[in-house]
Amino acid sequence: MTASIEESSEIGSAISNDQPSPKMAAAAKAYQNPYYRYLVLGILTAAYVSNFVDRQVINVLAQYIIDDLEISDGQFGMLSGLAFACIYTTLGIPIARLADISNRRNIIAISITIWSVMTAACGAAQNFGQLFMARFGVGIGEAGGSPPAHSIVSDIFPANQRATALSIYSLGVYGGILVGTIGGAYLVRYFDWRTAFVVVAIPGLFLAMLVRLVIKEPPRGLAEARKDVAPPGFLKVLQFLWNRKSFRHLSFACALHAFVTYGIGNFMPLFLGRVHGMPIIDVGWYYGLIAGIGGLSGTFFGGWMSDRMANKTGDKTWYVWVPFISTVLAIPFALITFLVMPTGVTAAFSYLLPVFCGGWYLAPCIASTHFLVGIRMRAMASAILLFVLNLIGLGLGPMITGFVSDFLTPSYGDNALRYAMSITVLVNCWCAVHYYLATRTIRADFEKAPG
Repeated sequence: MTASIEESSEIGSAISNDQPSPKMAAAAKAYQNPYYRYLVLGILTAAYVSNFVDRQVINVLAQYIIDDLEISDGQFGMLSGLAFACIYTTLGIPIARLADISNRRNIIAISITIWSVMTAACGAAQNFGQLFMARFGVGIGEAGGSPPAHSIVSDIFPANQRATALSIYSLGVYGGILVGTIGGAYLVRYFDWRTAFVVVAIPGLFLAMLVRLVIKEPPRGLAEARKDVAPPGFLKVLQFLWNRKSFRHLSFACALHAFVTYGIGNFMPLFLGRVHGMPIIDVGWYYGLIAGIGGLSGTFFGGWMSDRMANKTGDKTWYVWVPFISTVLAIPFALITFLVMPTGVTAAFSYLLPVFCGGWYLAPCIASTHFLVGIRMRAMASAILLFVLNLIGLGLGPMITGFVSDFLTPSYGDNALRYAMSITVLVNCWCAVHYYLATRTIRADFEKAPG
């Protein structure tokens, strides 16, 4: 990709601002080169792919872990969601505070190292408790991944391209699902689930070195040529956002959106194998490719379309209308996938539409949150959004879906998972209400954002 002349000059103008050190001036000069800017975005996206491979590979290994460790669907839901989400959401706040006042590049490199080591440790677990604690450790590392990366991306790309840039970064979600699902399927088929955890952890160590050696820490507010300011504390940022009614609705809508996304996505490989009898390699290819391609295209489309509509109309509420539309569209497509499709192959292909729609929300919501705050609040604002999103979405979505499946199993057998996932999808109705309520006040809240 190439940047426009206006974009390059906008970024370059930041050099004229007072810089805290020659190193920051050199970094600002480096980011004048659009190729370097996209190289940094590419490395951060690759790190996010690693993040989601390590986070999500457990899903394709589900039946093997359940059988080996003799656990229930509900316990597996805790491993794939709650064990990770508890520490991920809590630790994300202090790490984001650190990112707002210190070197974000170094935080990301250290975080990648930690989550990679702890993913390998998952392979050594001998029981539910040990695997729970190892997953807890993965969450510790991954808590430091996204908030600093979001802040860097917002600093190096102009505001009118921010959602598109964040959508490219967010491709890591479904890129990780694609790589983790297909790779995990082959590893568990020809080796075992323990080996799969160790193998997928290794690339992260190389990415950590790449982040540390290649990425330059950019000056704050670089793309907008805004003067740096002192970062406010956590409580001030939290109070600032809480006083924005639009953010309260937006963050809860994102959380419910994620509740559905993780609640059905984490169990989709198990659904194809258990309900439709699909072999594990077929699960890896069909689910991995369809969820990966659908999610990748949907995530990019959501960011690109929200930028396009906002720039075309001059109305930033499109950053919320796009997720609202996707939430409503996903409901019938997902219900058809779980309740109507007669085979694993047809169910997998049918899943392309709900997973495409489900990816629209993340980049526009992150961009909206950054539009609401000042430049030294972005990492913390992302962490607060991700706290709500992951605590409810990742923490509760898979767990509740799993326990509903356990509850229905005596009556419906293997089909219990089909009905549990269908019930989870209906939470999108509640989600859409909050997106709509956010549109009513977010325009005014954008206008009140600090300069």
